[in-house]
Amino acid sequence: MASFLLFLSIISFLFPFISSSNSSTTIPLSFLNTNTNQDFYQKLTHLASFSLARAHHIKNPQDSSISNIPLYPHSYGGYSITLPFGTPPQKIPFVMDTGSSFVWFPCTKKYQCSKCPVSSQKNPTFIPRLSSSARVLGCLNPKCSWIHPKNSPKSLCHDCESRNRTNCKHACPPYMILYGSGSTAGIGLVETLNLPNKKIPNFLVGCSLLSSQQPAGIAGFGRGMSSLPNQLGAKKLSYCLVFHMFDDIPKSSMLVLDTVYEKSKNLIRTPLLKSPFVAGRNALAGYYYVGLRKITVGEQIVKVPYQYLAPNSKGNGGTIVDSGTTFTFLNHDIFVPVMNAFVNQVKGFSRTEKIERLTNLRPCFNVSGHKIVSLPEMKFHFQGGSEMVLPLANYFSIVGENDVICLTMVSDSRLELSTGPSIILGNFQMQNFFVEFDLKNDMFGFRHQVCK
Repeated sequence: MASFLLFLSIISFLFPFISSSNSSTTIPLSFLNTNTNQDFYQKLTHLASFSLARAHHIKNPQDSSISNIPLYPHSYGGYSITLPFGTPPQKIPFVMDTGSSFVWFPCTKKYQCSKCPVSSQKNPTFIPRLSSSARVLGCLNPKCSWIHPKNSPKSLCHDCESRNRTNCKHACPPYMILYGSGSTAGIGLVETLNLPNKKIPNFLVGCSLLSSQQPAGIAGFGRGMSSLPNQLGAKKLSYCLVFHMFDDIPKSSMLVLDTVYEKSKNLIRTPLLKSPFVAGRNALAGYYYVGLRKITVGEQIVKVPYQYLAPNSKGNGGTIVDSGTTFTFLNHDIFVPVMNAFVNQVKGFSRTEKIERLTNLRPCFNVSGHKIVSLPEMKFHFQGGSEMVLPLANYFSIVGENDVICLTMVSDSRLELSTGPSIILGNFQMQNFFVEFDLKNDMFGFRHQVCK
């Protein structure tokens, strides 16, 4: 509470007061790497650790009296977009995240970020006083309830609800977002989002003043009211993630938001499942759930246990698609059979437990001296009979001097990770896949292609 009161005093001090058509918006999408000085072992260890931290946060979201919006510790590589806010426009980089539903940027010249990557210091911050369209979000604005549920017993807007509604000039309470390894805090603004040939006035965006371990702002593309697709009225969201080797590359692909629906062709489709609504776990309602039924490794079938097929009444179970997670997370009861399927079918290569301990990835195999390496094929089988055949580079990565390969999926035996989604499909497994979220018909579509 003391830290929150200090934050309120800072707020009062600081605030005394791409191509496009009419139906679609296209935004360049680039890989974001914040660990440019790490060697390859360190990068893999970092990515595995933060994928687990991300999984822990997604599976155990916590509501609070300050904010119920889930974000994540994204100081690992992610995918970024640039959005122009304000009048005149100020271009700000964001991490694209389908696992959250709030948009926020580093804000004001007083913005402070502790333990943030050195590279993030070069990112611009949004300056509200330089924009003629920036307004502090008021308590009576319906969008305040997107950040703070109106029925919250601790809502700081209570006085506006009980008396003098028409004269209430209170600002919407500040948000403070906490997650596995980091945080951000600020106030809500309504501002103009400038897209090519299109302006979105009164867009709800967070003006963060304090952050920890954040390389950039977050653009939430989830199912929540405050997400970017929802505020744009998008009928479809699609993107194609360029392939990367944990490094900065000049290539980018496109993220497309369609406001006029037209069915895409040549896609493999599976239904987007209904998100659970669980008291005290509002974050679950913003995730994109799909029906992953089984995984095949070579000739071996790993069925997803019945209790993990879909979320139950407590919000536990099911599979989500999350662009903010790097390596796919599998609950322990699913991961172990998948790992054993590889171990049992990979012949002629010894496991390297030293590298497994070093990287937190397993299994790892020593392939030194082999010019050709043959590994079992991996497929995801979804509801409705659709299959996603993963390219080898999407589930095994070369480690070190081309002599070790490791499975790029993670798990954890901690009991708390048995809650929430059982499987989190990460961006590493989605490289060179065109994916589409059909928001009108609740369908998830995909096809393998070279993203560029």
